Amino acid sequence: MTRFPWHSLLLAGAVSATPPAFAQSTQYLDDRSSPEALVRSLYNAVSRREYARAWDYFGEKKPSKDFETFVQGYAKTRSVAVETGAVSEEGAAGSIFYQVPVAIRASAEDGSERTFAGCFSVRLTQPANQQPPFLPLQLEKGALKPAEGDLAEILPASCGDGPAPAARDRMREAVEAAFKATYGSMCQTLGADAEKGAADPEIHDLSYRNAKQDPSDPDRTARLFRFACGHGAYNSDEVYYLADDIGGFRQLQFARPELDIRYENEDSEGKVESVSIIGYRSTDRLVNSFYDDKSMSLQFFAKWRGMGDASSSGSYLFRDGDFALTKYDVDASYDEEINPETVLDYDTAP
Repeated sequence: MTRFPWHSLLLAGAVSATPPAFAQSTQYLDDRSSPEALVRSLYNAVSRREYARAWDYFGEKKPSKDFETFVQGYAKTRSVAVETGAVSEEGAAGSIFYQVPVAIRASAEDGSERTFAGCFSVRLTQPANQQPPFLPLQLEKGALKPAEGDLAEILPASCGDGPAPAARDRMREAVEAAFKATYGSMCQTLGADAEKGAADPEIHDLSYRNAKQDPSDPDRTARLFRFACGHGAYNSDEVYYLADDIGGFRQLQFARPELDIRYENEDSEGKVESVSIIGYRSTDRLVNSFYDDKSMSLQFFAKWRGMGDASSSGSYLFRDGDFALTKYDVDASYDEEINPETVLDYDTAP
């Protein structure tokens, strides 16, 4: 993930010694009563060009090497609109740490706009344990990425372990709508005679760290949606969508090896002489699949006939925010025995 410091919204430029009139058109807000109010106060200070106030909302971990650099980061920023989501909290070593989902729209002096979304970390030293001078809520850090869409749409579903119910519900509705639009005429679970709730998704919350992520950044989050699509005599198929932590989602496509299987006899009977991978194709569904939260992988087992003595199976491991094929087994012998052969094995995370 490319990290965009929260204050580098627009290119730096010369700072006027006298703030322009528009800077004072925004009503003054200085509220440290809650983590989300503190974030809003930060951007209120930026919009009013009251940079000393914005700088002071941070504790010992300042966002820039010095105040002058901090000011330069906002030199061309005219105003900032902000929306916050549901806050999560965690206590540790005499402090309370909060994670705040944030989406902002930064307007420049030339009229251009850019939108960003991400998370802010806020800290409160336990008030009962403090001695003068008292330290109120303070911003620890913020990590935002460019995003496209309305603020309500790009607002992260959650930061840390805390849910944002409204945003999560909106995301679920959007994913379900996409599934129905794509598979309405293809999946049995969406048919007129399907049982009630057959098309409801199975949802898993995933927490992870990206290999390129700054060590100081909070864990990333994602949501996996599993939809049952259809079923036959001995196989079922499932469709998956993955939602990220800044409000986007996509349907998963899965790499599948193309095999050259050689038998002792030409009619696929008798001993298997060789199984070779000769290429890869992609598929939008997995067969007899499920998500295993312990290994953070999607497992599948496709029977080639009812007794299951011939099959393909394997796993897709979740890492760096996506699923990758890491293991593929094939049992091509039709010998009434379960004896798969591994043809691909990268089943370890780096």
